[in-house]
Amino acid sequence: MKFTAEQIAGILEGDVVGNPNVEVYKLAKIEEGTEGSLTFLANPKYQNYIYTTQASITIVNRSFEAEQSITTTLIKVDDAYASFSKLLEYYNQVKLMKSGIEQPSVISENVTYGEQLYLGSFSYIGKNVTLGNNVKIYPNCFIGDNVKIGDNCVLFAGVCVYSESEIGNNCTLHSGVIIGSDGFGFAPSEDGSYTKIPQIGNVILEDNVEIGACTTIDRATLGSTIIRKGVKLDNQIQIAHNVEIGENTVIASQSGVAGSTKIGKNCLIGGQVGIVGHITIGNHVRIQAQSGIGKNIADGETIQGSPAFNYGDWNKSYVHFRNLPKIVADINELKKKL
Repeated sequence: MKFTAEQIAGILEGDVVGNPNVEVYKLAKIEEGTEGSLTFLANPKYQNYIYTTQASITIVNRSFEAEQSITTTLIKVDDAYASFSKLLEYYNQVKLMKSGIEQPSVISENVTYGEQLYLGSFSYIGKNVTLGNNVKIYPNCFIGDNVKIGDNCVLFAGVCVYSESEIGNNCTLHSGVIIGSDGFGFAPSEDGSYTKIPQIGNVILEDNVEIGACTTIDRATLGSTIIRKGVKLDNQIQIAHNVEIGENTVIASQSGVAGSTKIGKNCLIGGQVGIVGHITIGNHVRIQAQSGIGKNIADGETIQGSPAFNYGDWNKSYVHFRNLPKIVADINELKKKL
């Protein structure tokens, strides 16, 4: 896919300085630019590279004035960084602009779908599924019976959405995501074995949710596991049955949330955090990486450790943790003197 400088300037409302017909088909960092690539200059620390880059087109701020000769064609804009971000978004939309139903694939009875559906080969759509407009389902996906998926959703290769799940608008599920698998519910028997408790609830993803690769969200035992609008989950996260995650909360990779825990809105949770079940975490909470959460957390707290406690107290205590052998030796020496 190729674009000319003139076409890019039109998208960004910029001005071309150089050859308006020069074409690009790839993106690059300014110091690694080669012929046919597009780059940008926003940070003054990288300004010297604009005189050596081999990139065909460079996006710059309108205030930029070359002090030496350059070979790259310039596109001058109000904000180079924002314009490059806009161009990345546009490029991604074009790249994902697929439509049509590939074969072999299966669409079961009573399925309804909107305009511009893309269904990749070897995918399966169960009975009574509803798909909105501009839904993109990549190859090897499974969509169970009675699933609802809203407009502008993308399910990358290998996504599995179990029956009864509901996905809102503008959601992205990356490869290997599993939505609606059984919650971890087993009742102990007198003989030491375990009896499975049927999991008959579902999962609800609200609008603008993004789920990273190989993350699993379990269906509720009863009711719903709910991921509120704007939530972003990283790769390889486990969300257990009946969990609720509030609006715009972000969780980093390899974290796990046990059943029936409620997490508030606008929380930031680091990687490898473990959260026990049946607790409540307030709004605007910050949890540092590798923390273990075993009790309720009030709004606005920042915590760290395992078990976790106040972040400031943890930092003060860590000084002593590191010096613990010396402290013990000093105490033993004092005991001898006494």
